[in-house]
Amino acid sequence: MTENETHTPETIRYTADVVALTPCGNVLLIERGWPPFEGAWALPGGHLDDGEAPHAAGARELAEETGLHMNVGDLHQIGVWDQPGRDPRGPYTTFAYVVVVPDGTPVTAGDDARTARWWPLNDLPELAFDHADIINAAVIPTP
Repeated sequence: MTENETHTPETIRYTADVVALTPCGNVLLIERGWPPFEGAWALPGGHLDDGEAPHAAGARELAEETGLHMNVGDLHQIGVWDQPGRDPRGPYTTFAYVVVVPDGTPVTAGDDARTARWWPLNDLPELAFDHADIINAAVIPTP
């Protein structure tokens, strides 16, 4: 970089995703209704609102996209995903949470989701972004 060039830092966007699991081994996924990955399956989640804590955003997005209402305290953080290139829109940092809910918990697609449904962990569709890695971290915690 020369003396006359300025460096403009990239804007990092923050999101929260939730891995909702059942005791019998299902995970809640949504079919994305918007790009990128429109039509692909993904974890429920989305952008943090201004001044919103990540765990509150996770609970809000879970309710908005699937109709599943959880207390913020029921969400347990499993990690932060911030690898460059994980989202084609630019730099994103995702706070990921896990919650276990009873088998047979009903869900209904809402907000940006075309469909919301439970999938067996041993028969998942191809997932958007790095959501397979996030699910793996929730199911097989690192020591």
